[in-house]
Amino acid sequence: MKRHSVRLNFLSLRRRAMQRPFILFLLSLMLTFGMVILGYGQTDSGNEPAPLVLGVIYNLSGSQAGLDVPSSRGARLAVEEVNRDGGQLGRPVLLVLEDGESKPSVVKRKTADLLNRFPSTTALMGLSDTDMVLAAAPVAARNQRLFLTSGATSPRLPAQVPEYLFLACFGDNVQAAAGAEWAYQDLGARTVSILFNSTKSYTRLLEGYFQIRFKQLGGKVLSVQGYKPDDMSQAIRGLKKSDLIFLSAEEPVEALKAVRLLRKAGFSGPILGGDGFDSEYVWREHPDVSNVFFTTHAYLGADNPAPKVVAFRKAYVRAYPGSSPDAFAALGYDATRLLMAAISTAEGPGPGNVLKALARIREFEGVTGTMSYPPGSRIPTKSVTILEIERGKRKLVRELLPARVPPP
Repeated sequence: MKRHSVRLNFLSLRRRAMQRPFILFLLSLMLTFGMVILGYGQTDSGNEPAPLVLGVIYNLSGSQAGLDVPSSRGARLAVEEVNRDGGQLGRPVLLVLEDGESKPSVVKRKTADLLNRFPSTTALMGLSDTDMVLAAAPVAARNQRLFLTSGATSPRLPAQVPEYLFLACFGDNVQAAAGAEWAYQDLGARTVSILFNSTKSYTRLLEGYFQIRFKQLGGKVLSVQGYKPDDMSQAIRGLKKSDLIFLSAEEPVEALKAVRLLRKAGFSGPILGGDGFDSEYVWREHPDVSNVFFTTHAYLGADNPAPKVVAFRKAYVRAYPGSSPDAFAALGYDATRLLMAAISTAEGPGPGNVLKALARIREFEGVTGTMSYPPGSRIPTKSVTILEIERGKRKLVRELLPARVPPP
């Protein structure tokens, strides 16, 4: 298995998110209120064509904020660029952003409220967690609206919300298979012990897919231990020594906590995780952390020379001074641009037309890679990036498409 342009250094707030949720909540309320006022101003103006409304749900506060705030920023940046270039289909794009507060019940309610307030909404998008998406997407589907998740990676989601739910990211079976193949072939690992958060769909699915692919390659799983985020020690004591620890954690702060406990318990070998590890700021404050690897959607470091990454970094830093983008910022940006591409090629801006147009997207060049929806699939084909944390700093290891992927 998710703050905006009030000119505060939100990255420092992000580092203290667990200690200052109330501040995050107030800021997100300010942001959401501002967006709604902007929406009514443009709709009632009469001097401009009616805007195309894009509903966006992200968790700007709570446990998911570390993932979703960057994604929300990427989404806003994409819409600002579109409007600066004249909008879409000759109409301005109105982004209506809601804070789900990292609570499925709130996500569900605010999705319904958004659609009630803005019945002309063309499509909805957002969220970085499977359980959160399963709170929002069925509401969108009941209202015959597309929901495009920018960062929730469960490959089971399209079957759980038929027809109306698309992913803008790879599935967990893809990133787990990529991690297993890299660990077995490049790292030379032949045995693994698995530690996973037992309370989240994302973390359970990720470790399960990793097990399947690692065993297919000939590797052996020596021990598997589930934990609750507030009590990891007992699970760690149950792990056996192995070539590799696969750690399936929900988000970066949790991953860091587990890594430190594993090192304290005497596990000095490589630790591999998934995209829930992805944060520049959490890790860089701990230069004692090394030999940690994770799969993710893209590497957005300043040393990445890819033209699309360079251009995105410049635009993001210009929009949010004092900050740097991560993969989740790029996912929010790419998901929004995917929707814009679908709207531009649809037979009309109606929700049904946009839904059909998105399914036809082929070879879309995003910051996080080239994306295509194979016929009959609502999960794009995308490569997986593997990063290493060395002395608290992230560095690119490689990109790959796994040779074999476990079924959802």
